[in-house]
Amino acid sequence: MDKFISFLKHSWEEVQHNVTWPKFSDLQSSSTLVLVASLIFALLVGVIDLVFENALNVFYTSF
Repeated sequence: MDKFISFLKHSWEEVQHNVTWPKFSDLQSSSTLVLVASLIFALLVGVIDLVFENALNVFYTSF
């Protein structure tokens, strides 16, 4: 248990003193970029899924 407590203390010390945190504006712009890219990707996958679904329906009903 002492090793675990020591690990937590050292980890917290490193977070406080050695980690460089980005500015809030950088986080906002990165988050916006990820959100927009995720939405575009989701729309693209949705369109591809719709095209394949319709193509397979046409293919299966033709027989």
